[in-house]
Amino acid sequence: MADPGSYVLVVAVEAPTTIEVGALGDREFTAGGYAYVGSAFGPGGLSRVDRHRRVASGDHDTRHWHIDYLLGATATRLAGVKTYPNEDIECALATAFADAGCEPVAAFGASDCDCNSHLWELDRLSLPAAVKTVSEETA
Repeated sequence: MADPGSYVLVVAVEAPTTIEVGALGDREFTAGGYAYVGSAFGPGGLSRVDRHRRVASGDHDTRHWHIDYLLGATATRLAGVKTYPNEDIECALATAFADAGCEPVAAFGASDCDCNSHLWELDRLSLPAAVKTVSEETA
């Protein structure tokens, strides 16, 4: 079994698109970069990231989480992954995106916590410095 932990997926939206995101309904996405924060403390641990990669590549069609709908859309690609093994910092990462001035996609991926969102619009396809240091600050 892979280690449990938290992770960030960087997703490139190649062209403006509307995607039906399960119970959230239709969501409009502008072209650009987005970062999704998640955690994997259940069975399989961070192997969940490999599942996300398979959804993004078209090798896995099941849509279970909000991020599956975004990753599975034809106008998107998975541009990067950052994992934090054995660290339960999903909501701290979401807060760091807010503190860095990133725009949230309302309610996306945050149905099991008090965060506004776990998906954030980025200025470019790189993580803000505030996010890169969260692991060090929470250790």
